[in-house]
Amino acid sequence: MKRQNLRTAALILCIFSYLLVGAAVFDALESEAESGRKRLLEQKRGELRRKYRFSADDYRELERLVLQAEPHRAGRQWKFAGSFYFAITVITTIGYGHAAPGTDAGKVFCMFYAILGIPLTLVMFQSLGERMNTVVRLLLKKIKKCLGMRTTNVSMENMVLVGFLSCMGTLCIGAAAFSYFEGWTFFHAYYYCFITLTTIGFGDFVALQKNEALQKKPPYVAFSFMYILVGLTVIGAFLNLVVLRFLTMNSEDERRDAEERASLRRARNNIHLKPKEDSRSGNAIFLPAEDRTSQMNLIPLLCGSPVPSHPETLSCHTNPVSPRCRQRSRLRRKSI
Repeated sequence: MKRQNLRTAALILCIFSYLLVGAAVFDALESEAESGRKRLLEQKRGELRRKYRFSADDYRELERLVLQAEPHRAGRQWKFAGSFYFAITVITTIGYGHAAPGTDAGKVFCMFYAILGIPLTLVMFQSLGERMNTVVRLLLKKIKKCLGMRTTNVSMENMVLVGFLSCMGTLCIGAAAFSYFEGWTFFHAYYYCFITLTTIGFGDFVALQKNEALQKKPPYVAFSFMYILVGLTVIGAFLNLVVLRFLTMNSEDERRDAEERASLRRARNNIHLKPKEDSRSGNAIFLPAEDRTSQMNLIPLLCGSPVPSHPETLSCHTNPVSPRCRQRSRLRRKSI
């Protein structure tokens, strides 16, 4: 229990420290760039207002219209293909923010849909990840056997390495595909795949949002849907390995704690049993007699009395009237 408490406290401290480090790094990297973008935006806004003689209210209305029109560049979002895309982002908790229900009925249904769909999706990806890990473990065993290796056991390190390489391969394949279809750089496409498959879903890069792709490019739409689902399965399998390793560490700590408690309990029982045995026996030890004539007799020997070490001496103590013992007594008296 102490090990688990220490590990939990260490994890909490590690997370808060990680948050502080992340905040400091993002502040250093993004704060100045944000200020520069804001100054540039204000400059462009002033130029447009002077050029087209917009009032402040007219310019704000124009901005609002532009922002509302942005999602419609992909075509109609709430036809079946767009709705299916939105449903994927809901139950997988990606949540790009590229589309959102506009009616109250749609918002209510979205909440109930997410309450049921998110747990089912998590269970499905966990189950698929476990099956995938099982298949990978069997394949690694067969590969080791074909290579003639002495041991075919697949360690956790082997599984983690294969899972990591699978994740990297999945991200690279997606980056190559989306950079081709969307016209992004490979880095931006890789960033999009990572943000999507880790279900962060910032929404700064979203596929299928240009040139009415949802209606005009069915093969690309199908590829995007399949890539998201398969990629989440691969990432889920890798995360299952990491979580399994952590749970194994916890179970090992629980086993050690149980063994320590059992040993302490046995030690206490032994300490409590010793005085009871002494009081019950009256400080006496009973030994079976070795003489043939009285094999079933028990000889009480007080703890303070000497114990004969020779068998014949023990026999004379048992039966002093035997001929051998009488003769020994006569010899002892003559010597005196």
